[in-house]
Amino acid sequence: MELNATHLSALSRLFSPTVLREMAKTGRSPLFAHLFEQTGLSSQRIVLETVGAAFEAAFAVLRKSGQRNEYVYRAALTHNILLGRHSLSTASMLTEFRAGACKADLAILNGTSTVYEIKSERDSLSRLANQIANYRKVFAKIYVVASEAHVGEIISSTSNDIGVMSLVRRGRIHKVREAADRPDLVCPVTIFESMRLVEACSILRDLRVPVPDVPNTVLHGAMRECFAKLDPLEVHQHMVRTLKRTRNLAPLSALVNQLPVSLQPAALALRVRRSDHERLVGAVHTPLDEAMGW
Repeated sequence: MELNATHLSALSRLFSPTVLREMAKTGRSPLFAHLFEQTGLSSQRIVLETVGAAFEAAFAVLRKSGQRNEYVYRAALTHNILLGRHSLSTASMLTEFRAGACKADLAILNGTSTVYEIKSERDSLSRLANQIANYRKVFAKIYVVASEAHVGEIISSTSNDIGVMSLVRRGRIHKVREAADRPDLVCPVTIFESMRLVEACSILRDLRVPVPDVPNTVLHGAMRECFAKLDPLEVHQHMVRTLKRTRNLAPLSALVNQLPVSLQPAALALRVRRSDHERLVGAVHTPLDEAMGW
């Protein structure tokens, strides 16, 4: 099918947190019905029996070269790396994680920390240097995951320790350049600023550093001073250990296995509550004709 701007926007928004959140909370999503009508897929000569099948059809269109948005890249990383090389019981995934003045598209924590900056066909490279500078302060390994059209410029404009990957056909990730593992370059203060206060306290206790006994109004500044004195390698090691525990994805394993492949990355990023799992699965298995009346 030929896509116009309306089709493309609706296809992209189908996989937004808002649609998934509606389904998880109420078992239905009026926004899904509205957006699917705008995708143009309902007028195609294909039989889509359920909401899940509709998501799969929409994702298949989005994944075509030249029409790939950030979600397609995130899905490829989720399936190729998080679920392909690792598992939800051994690794964790962070999305939109604060790193200095930037937010990381996606990071995976296993034995180390690896951040993936997505540069799709629709993206500019103008902010890349600043993003890399900020990511160095938090993550040991940095990859830029890009469309094939961007790869040459990224290779020539970044240092050799920055990894480069390309999204090729059928959602496959091709590694163009390996990333160096440099936990020694992280900044303990920036890591502190990236984490929740309870996570930062856990790191201090693990390192046998007393948590400052001061009023809440000055606790942030006091802890910041503590982190400024710590060894980068040790802080990075305990950051990975702490975040794997506090951002654990293993409780989502059963849910992920019941969802269409196209929706699995969205469910992991949203971290659907256990009490909402049944409603979300029910919504996905709803007959499409019924769902269009939501």
